[in-house]
Amino acid sequence: MYMQHHHARGIDHAPAAPPAANDGAACPLSGPATPCARRPARNHAATRRLHASLRLLALCMLGALPSLQASEPATVELDPIVVTESPPATPLTVEIDPKAPRQPVPASDGADLLKSVPGFSVIRKGGSNGDAMLRGMAGSRLGLAIDGAQLGGGCPSRMDPATAYVAPALFDRVTIIKGPQTVLYGPVGSAGTVLFARDVPHYAAAGFAAQGDLLFGSHARADQSMDLRAGNPHGYVGLTADHTRSGDYADGDGQRVHSSWDRWSADARLGWTPDARTRLELSAGKGDGQAAYAFSGMDGAQFLRESVGLSIEHKPVSGRLQSIAASVYSNYADHVMDNYTLRQPDPHGMMPMPMASNVARRTNGGRLAATLDWDGAVQLASGIDVSNNAHTSRMGGPPGSMAGDWRSKPRRRDARFEQAGAFGELTWSLDARRRLVAGARVDRHRVDGYGLTAMSAAGGVDKGMGDPVATVSADRSRTLPSAFLRWEHDLDAATTLQVGLGHAQRFPDYWELFGRYAQHSVAAFQALAPERTTQLDAGVVHRGERFESWLSAYAGSVNDYIIIDRSGGMQPTSRARNIDARIAGAEAGAKWRLGELWSTDASLAWAWGEDHTRHRALPQMPPLEARFGLVRDNGRWSLGALARVVAAQHRVAIGSGNIIGQDLGPSAGFAVFSLNGGWRIDERIKLAAGIDNLFDRSYAEHVNAASAELAGYVNTLRVNEPGRSAWAELRVSF
Repeated sequence: MYMQHHHARGIDHAPAAPPAANDGAACPLSGPATPCARRPARNHAATRRLHASLRLLALCMLGALPSLQASEPATVELDPIVVTESPPATPLTVEIDPKAPRQPVPASDGADLLKSVPGFSVIRKGGSNGDAMLRGMAGSRLGLAIDGAQLGGGCPSRMDPATAYVAPALFDRVTIIKGPQTVLYGPVGSAGTVLFARDVPHYAAAGFAAQGDLLFGSHARADQSMDLRAGNPHGYVGLTADHTRSGDYADGDGQRVHSSWDRWSADARLGWTPDARTRLELSAGKGDGQAAYAFSGMDGAQFLRESVGLSIEHKPVSGRLQSIAASVYSNYADHVMDNYTLRQPDPHGMMPMPMASNVARRTNGGRLAATLDWDGAVQLASGIDVSNNAHTSRMGGPPGSMAGDWRSKPRRRDARFEQAGAFGELTWSLDARRRLVAGARVDRHRVDGYGLTAMSAAGGVDKGMGDPVATVSADRSRTLPSAFLRWEHDLDAATTLQVGLGHAQRFPDYWELFGRYAQHSVAAFQALAPERTTQLDAGVVHRGERFESWLSAYAGSVNDYIIIDRSGGMQPTSRARNIDARIAGAEAGAKWRLGELWSTDASLAWAWGEDHTRHRALPQMPPLEARFGLVRDNGRWSLGALARVVAAQHRVAIGSGNIIGQDLGPSAGFAVFSLNGGWRIDERIKLAAGIDNLFDRSYAEHVNAASAELAGYVNTLRVNEPGRSAWAELRVSF
């Protein structure tokens, strides 16, 4: 929440509170989307001028820093102006500030933000809307809650993962819980859980706070965001808005990649606080945008999001009941893919005519939870949550086309999902240094599939492209338990150890049952079993005056792991199947303060997986990655360098993968070097700048989507990363 005083970081925040489901629907303050027209090749002259300006800024900083050597060093530790490393808050939990400038270039969406955290990777599809992976696990293996609410995309090819609808600048906190180590936020994510949350405000007196950001960069990158909040002891109001856009970027070889985007988002909330212990909040939001994709024959022509939420919370004055909260929400995602808005149809390609596909998903849900406390020694959080969503689709083309205007076509429902769960999480403080945390939940899942064929699970795939085979409907349901037990021990005032054993059972998601590479048959629909993950997670964090270090490691067994086997494209042999898998890995990091002005940090992330059924590598495993940083900060000026070194990956399973990408073969290692600088003009104004991929290296990540053959572009096996890119961001808060 926003307080009425400020410090060097900008606007202060209250202690974190459990997120409430308060995402919302149509926002009256939102305007029409800025059209994302086709963009020509980048303006080289403008880019050169921007690069020159930022180099000059960096040189000025280098020149200024020595003259400031004699200045009085800061007496308090300041947060970095540009964030390049994310140490964990606890051994298994990472908390990051989504508003802070980060290198690489500040995030355009939720996945962009997460990729800066060790252990995360992003499957690149274009310039934005990539798919986040934690420890090589993607899709619904990574639980996601947006202000406590669930939001699902609809594209069978995952053009619109839930993180594509997240504007990081509109949130106050992002919390990452590694492994199946919580049961509070819906069905357990076997890889981990990510919480995008806004702080809950409480005003002891009337107050107002505002923050605005402007970002400009290479490839016509331009972002604007604002956050306005006001309130008094009786209530509060908040308005956040964000707009981000970019043209096609160029890779390290100077080749243009089909990757432009243009997106806006706005959210508003209104709260009533009749007393200091009660809160009622109504929230609403809307967003839209477009994005070009290098991995597909279509682009994202619409990413419409509408959401509405209502939440209430009460904290009694006394007694064991600490709080009780209830919330309901409705989130709607309406996504359009086509091959004519951001490109020209290729007359020699698979879709020579203008075509469009419109998919939508409405997710409704709610939650009721209470927290009990027994004299501070035992705390119990328990409750129930429910969600249901229906997926619809329709196809066509632009007005006047042979396929017919897609807007005039009826929507066809192809799937419906329902979930109801009950959970409890208990924390038992044995003494001041030792805690035992345990949680359990049970979820009842039901899914209805429509338009399925009666083909066998070993047969071909009906992709709904006019096949006259008769279709039928089917349903299935399952009750799935999940649980964990974790030991926490503060070894001393600076060191904390955690060891936890978790078990999560995951129901197959939409993409595994109905997506692009799934078989659309009754037999396949019924045969795909839920995943069962049992995983040991352990970690330690040490925070000293000059030295900090952390380690988190895991090892697990996944029975009935859902893998996608395909030979590329939309081949009849593509299918989702169950195997048994083994996984292991670790993330580690350290930070040294070298005197009053200098500090250095390093991190390492490693993930390993084996297809135990077929005794080969588990696909889409990121290679070993290391990051090294060096920063000089005197409290007013800062200058930093970041090196990212990634090893080659030779453990592959070509033709197999997940719902997003597949192994395309071995990949080479690479190293990328970047610079950043910052200027704290005063407590309220900060300027940050950076140059990513300083040496203009041409490279592609191992976990990737196959590059599509697009007319007018140089085709590569994988979607290449951006070449040298410069950016500058100005933040003002008061």
